[in-house]
Amino acid sequence: MVFLPEESRSLPPPPLLNKGSVWLGFAGWMAALVDNAFNQRPILRAGVHRQILFATLGCFVGYQLVKRAEYMHAKVDRELFSYVRHHPVDFHAAAG
Repeated sequence: MVFLPEESRSLPPPPLLNKGSVWLGFAGWMAALVDNAFNQRPILRAGVHRQILFATLGCFVGYQLVKRAEYMHAKVDRELFSYVRHHPVDFHAAAG
C-alpha cells in the first residue's frame, strides 16, 4: 500500500470514531448541503444518498489520516528510542 507501509500493521488500529473521522465526516456532509444550496435544491431533503455518501467518504478519509499520523508518530518514537539506546552516554540519568 502506498499510503501506509506493511510495518504499520503491527500497530493497534485507532478507534472508529476519532477526531479525524468525525470532523471529516461532518465536513463531507456539509459539502453535500452546500452543493444543494448552490444548486437551489431543498438543503436537507434533496440528495440524501449524496449526503450519506459524502459523510461516509469523509469518515473513511479521516480514519485513514489518523491511522497514518499514528504510524508516523510511532516511527519517530521508535527512531528516538533507538538513538537513546545506542548513545547512553549522552542521556545519563540525573543524580538526585
